[in-house]
Amino acid sequence: MKTFVAGVATTKFGELWSASPRGLARLAVFGALKDADIDSKDVQALFVGNMLSGMLGGQEHLGAFFAEELGLSVPAFKIEGACASGGLAIHNAVNSLMSGQYETVVVLGIEKMTDHKPEDVATALMGAGSEEERLAGATFPGLYAILARVHMREFGTTEEDMAAVAVKNHYHATLNPNAQFHTAVTVDQVMRSSKVADPLKLLDCSPISDGAAAVVLSTKRTKRSVEVIASVVATDTLGLAQRKSLTELSATQKASEKAYTLAGMDAKDIDVAEVHDCFTIAEILATEDLGFFPKGKAASAIQRGSATIGKAKRVVVNPSGGLKGCGHPVGATGVKQIAELVEQLRGNAGARQVKKARVGLAHNVGGSGATAVVHILEI
Repeated sequence: MKTFVAGVATTKFGELWSASPRGLARLAVFGALKDADIDSKDVQALFVGNMLSGMLGGQEHLGAFFAEELGLSVPAFKIEGACASGGLAIHNAVNSLMSGQYETVVVLGIEKMTDHKPEDVATALMGAGSEEERLAGATFPGLYAILARVHMREFGTTEEDMAAVAVKNHYHATLNPNAQFHTAVTVDQVMRSSKVADPLKLLDCSPISDGAAAVVLSTKRTKRSVEVIASVVATDTLGLAQRKSLTELSATQKASEKAYTLAGMDAKDIDVAEVHDCFTIAEILATEDLGFFPKGKAASAIQRGSATIGKAKRVVVNPSGGLKGCGHPVGATGVKQIAELVEQLRGNAGARQVKKARVGLAHNVGGSGATAVVHILEI
């Protein structure tokens, strides 16, 4: 059974003080239904990707919550997998279609984070870490700083190399009307920004964000449909201390290897990718683990500007601005990645359009790599 993305929509990402979760959900879902040119009565199930609604908002029952708000009297499910919640929601929706259970479903990814104190958000996010890490007082900037230090030691990666990731993704974000940030930054500005967890600085880190994204998935092909040719999930240990290597995320490697096999292609066939750059080092790790660059070579390639829109000989990475420039409302990110790829493959991405994009890859991570979701789409 083939699965297609029929419609997509993304709200503005950012500090959306006047927006409610209900309002964001309506904008995203009804926007996606309009894009798919179908009526809500044709929707047979709703999948909601969200991480923090229970810890921050006191509401865990999001399937029924949003089904009621959207007027959908259908089976509805909340899917949680830390920052990979959106990607996992897509994966579960794809599987439900492939099983023959449904013909048309909606996936909503949503998060409202800025209404809460930063320290409360940081504590809630660490729910995705191991017990030992929480007891030690670790945060995700600290955990990714450890990954950065090891990568720097083993491959000579520099702080300037990581800063170049932020420069690229902020530039891409200036071309995306829905992005949180529309200001370009320089390597010097990244280097001079305040340290969060050495060597990571403020401008190495994705922001706290609000936002929603939705996709309509169907077994029916239309003229504007984009096919989902692979949907794979892999896992690793929650904590860093239990891993064999800190210079790779094995869940990403496993998920991408299987996805390439299912799609009948490999990394060189990908034209455009949305990868999980929660921190600048995360994009470096991802592009190596996905096979776009040999291990230890991604940082210097990004520094040389080999991922510039429209000029890359290699895959173009994070044309939306990624998590770093577009924003990271955690439950929405994995769904936004799919929406961005669909716009790219349709040729509707405007100023950020990747030329001749035919195959796209989405990479969504939960925690410090405990969960990885990889989707491959083809027009």
